[in-house]
Amino acid sequence: MKKLMSGNEAIAYGAYQAGVKVGAAYPGTPSTEVMENFATYPGVYAEWSPNEKVALDVGVGAAYAGRRAMVAMKHVGLNVAADSLFYASYTGVNAGLVIINADDPGLHSSQGEQDNRNYARFARIPMVEPADSEEARQYVGVALEISETFDTPVLLRTVTRLAHSKGAVEFDGELQPVAPPAPDPPAYRRDPAKQVMLPANARRRRPVVEERLQKLGEYAEQTTLNRIEPGDPELGIIAAGAAYQYAREVFPGASFLKLGLVYPLPRRLILDFARRVKQVVVVEELDPFLEEQIRLMGVTVRGKDIFPLYGEFSPHLLRQCAAAAGLVTPPPEEEDPRPPLVLPVRPPMLCPGCGHRGIFYVLKQLNVLVTGDIGCYTLGAAPPLGAMHTCGCMGAGIGVSHGIEKAGVQEPRVAVLGDSTFFHSGMPPLVNVLYNRGATTTIVLDNRVTAMTGHQDDPGTGRTLQGGETTEVDIAALARGMGYQRVDVVDPYELDQVTQVVREHLQSAEPSLIIARRPCVLSRREKHPAPVVDADICVNCGTCLELGCSPLTQEEEHVSINVLLCNGCGLCVQVCPTGAIAFNA
Repeated sequence: MKKLMSGNEAIAYGAYQAGVKVGAAYPGTPSTEVMENFATYPGVYAEWSPNEKVALDVGVGAAYAGRRAMVAMKHVGLNVAADSLFYASYTGVNAGLVIINADDPGLHSSQGEQDNRNYARFARIPMVEPADSEEARQYVGVALEISETFDTPVLLRTVTRLAHSKGAVEFDGELQPVAPPAPDPPAYRRDPAKQVMLPANARRRRPVVEERLQKLGEYAEQTTLNRIEPGDPELGIIAAGAAYQYAREVFPGASFLKLGLVYPLPRRLILDFARRVKQVVVVEELDPFLEEQIRLMGVTVRGKDIFPLYGEFSPHLLRQCAAAAGLVTPPPEEEDPRPPLVLPVRPPMLCPGCGHRGIFYVLKQLNVLVTGDIGCYTLGAAPPLGAMHTCGCMGAGIGVSHGIEKAGVQEPRVAVLGDSTFFHSGMPPLVNVLYNRGATTTIVLDNRVTAMTGHQDDPGTGRTLQGGETTEVDIAALARGMGYQRVDVVDPYELDQVTQVVREHLQSAEPSLIIARRPCVLSRREKHPAPVVDADICVNCGTCLELGCSPLTQEEEHVSINVLLCNGCGLCVQVCPTGAIAFNA
């Protein structure tokens, strides 16, 4: 039977079918649902790790111990895990290890684009790239077989479109693994010469990595992952992954070389394909990864002179580019009788009742320089709050604030980050401030969950991915254990309390930590009665609108509150200078 599955769901199912027993990840769009779905299958272990490097180390350890393992992360997460990726390339694996890497062309939910096919070449490990959900299911098992055959971790690349689009997948309906049940692992096989990367051992492993890559190149020539699909010999298209699907739609009659193993490339197969066609065109999103390697083979090829270097592809975009290059006939222009659709701009904003809002409102009122981080709270940079001035990557805000201080800037400043980000990469820079005698005030916006990616648990929630109760790590106690003397916990709904505590910390010459604790309103689904506006008292000054809360709108004579949207947090009651907004007695 068949079942509709997203690419992420299909990867999780394929991993279960292939006998993966251990899964680890850090949530990050567009990869999050892989581990969420895998965790629901019987007889598996799955976890949210504090960050991607830890997740990869967990996967490596499971593979060393003889269990098939899967690790999942988004593209920028592989930057965090890169140190572990490179040592694993040298040590190899005992059981299969597949690393799911989800790129995000078009920046749907990321701070930057990057093409992580380059990591495969950099780390000298194989990468497979499915083109639809069924291939996503199949390729997990193939990647694990490659991993075990060639003693290497294997990258499986997806993109946002594949991760979240649904397609028909072969489904047995009984949730039975295809792979035979794995026996209990024997005692750990100790092999220091292979697994302890002292320079002497690493030097001995370096030639092994090159020999393995040569063998993988021979495998690439023979595997059915790479195949020629004959068509019109006038035009030959080389493509992989989601780009293959777009190209198939735009060039239905062309000859195709469909690549499923995108590194290493099958040199002889590519040369054979090039001899069969008059013109070779590479269709690939982001970097000219395939194009550059194929040019080095001596093949005359077109690619990025036709298609863009950045952004997400679509059949419409490819058709436009191909028509401009003379590869397809331009579609006839048809006059659309409908008037152009003009939609109002709807900027993203913090949810009604979000605990982060009170913090950013106070920081703006105090004119504080705010170095930020990746998460829901990045929306604190948007008007009317406008209270975040830098944002780079997870954990960066604390180090940036410390650097600003050491550069001699005297104005008051704070670093902000979320609770999940604190566990991900916030602790080392917090220690750095303490060790290097800084005076940065850090605010942890603790909403008790990893909110931005869909309310996953983290080490501070007391729950594991698979629903078990566990130790709830206390951020305040952890900071005090590091050596922080000034640590305060505040409720971001209480603006007077927040203002007083922030002022005290900024006036102090010592490093300090504030924990603004208020559960995510979407996670807890709590709703309180909405306040009301007394139209006779309201002077329509707009002060409450500076909160950037969507239920508040400014009418001709007074402000109104949409009670269907309002969460009843009461911030507007606190900031109204005339007392026109109040809760009913």
